[in-house]
Amino acid sequence: MSSRTLVMGSMRELGTVGLVAGLGSAYAAVLIMTSSFLSTMASAGGGVGVLLGSVATVFILIALYVSVVVIANCVDTVIAGRLRHIALLRLLGARGPYLRRSVMRATALVGLAGGVVGAVAGVVLADLTRIVLVARGTLPEADYGLVHPLVLLSVAAVAVAATLAGWLGSRAVLRVSPAQAMSGTATEMPRSRAGSVLRAIASLMLIGGGLLVLLVSMWLGEDGSAAGFLAAFFGSVVSATGLLLGARFVIPALVGLCARLVGTEPPAVLARRNAVKDPLRTTRSTMGLVIGVTLVTTFASGMQALRASIATWPSDAEHQGEMDQILAAATAILIAIVVISSVIAAVGFVSTMSLTVIQRQREIGLLRSLGFTRGQVRSMITRESVALSATAVAFGMVLGLVYGSVGAQSLIGFGTDGFVWGVPWLVLAGIAVCGVVLVLAASRAPARRAVMVTPIEALRIEA
Repeated sequence: MSSRTLVMGSMRELGTVGLVAGLGSAYAAVLIMTSSFLSTMASAGGGVGVLLGSVATVFILIALYVSVVVIANCVDTVIAGRLRHIALLRLLGARGPYLRRSVMRATALVGLAGGVVGAVAGVVLADLTRIVLVARGTLPEADYGLVHPLVLLSVAAVAVAATLAGWLGSRAVLRVSPAQAMSGTATEMPRSRAGSVLRAIASLMLIGGGLLVLLVSMWLGEDGSAAGFLAAFFGSVVSATGLLLGARFVIPALVGLCARLVGTEPPAVLARRNAVKDPLRTTRSTMGLVIGVTLVTTFASGMQALRASIATWPSDAEHQGEMDQILAAATAILIAIVVISSVIAAVGFVSTMSLTVIQRQREIGLLRSLGFTRGQVRSMITRESVALSATAVAFGMVLGLVYGSVGAQSLIGFGTDGFVWGVPWLVLAGIAVCGVVLVLAASRAPARRAVMVTPIEALRIEA
């Protein structure tokens, strides 16, 4: 048995890593191949190719960022449920750095395998689509390449991202002491008060600095400076990093508020307790989804604010109609491009919910032995999923509305009076519907798996 199996368990726990890596690699391959096709079709110089390549690079980096967050949370969740096994390995002489390197190797190999499969699927999909479009006359005949060399670079980037995520998610391995194996149970060591204070200070500084840059970006936009949009992008990245760093101080409290709305029945009470019982687990479960919802809402809100601002400019009705049509098409294209990042985040949410339910088999068995029915267990898990996903969706929407509206203001603030909020009601409704579907997907499978185990079998599972 390899050290990877001892630390991470079966390959089922690493399935999310491969799936996320495959989605990210396929997404990158499709964007790279599409950019290559359009550049070949344009054949009007390098300017178009450079522009399309830059746009593709930005969206690929966004997908890689989301993938790192999701994979790191997945690895962290798996390790949190296997701390006793890790403590036993430490007691038998295994060193923490060695075990951590084994986790990194496992995530790197699985990420590389998923990246290769995803890249092949993306290239095949892009080429088949191109062949169909050429046959229909939508694309002109040209010397299109079958595979762009940058696809190989994207596979390497996915493998590196998986390795980085494994390194970030395996930090708990170093905090497990051999003595914990002697106690019969092992739990993650709490962070020191000094470390928490430093994290809070760093988070506040990044959030404050990012907000300040966002204010500067709007001022530059009012002045007509082209640097306003770049400043808005930088401010969004800095403030979002601060929110990510300090999420453990905010997300559990927000989940606690949403959990109060799931009811007062015994399953609801237990769901509310489970949702906030482990603040780190709560944060891990929701942050990837928060990022995905924020991305979609940001682009939709920004484009809606642009449309609302341009509608106030003095121009004839025909020109206004053309501009509105162009912006509507651009909104649909941008959302379609960035939605894969939200899919990756949703996969991470479903996987984390499944892993946490598996790790609580003993608790569920105890509830069954005390009289909880299968329906009550399903209700408890579904309500917990509702509390987590509702928090992530609502928080992501708020962040996206702010970032998108500020971005639009920094771009064309010189032509508008006051601040214009972009509220894309249709997109927000779509996100809410997807949130409901996500709750069903995140709770159905783990709930079914939980009630399939009899109380006696569940109580035999080691804590």
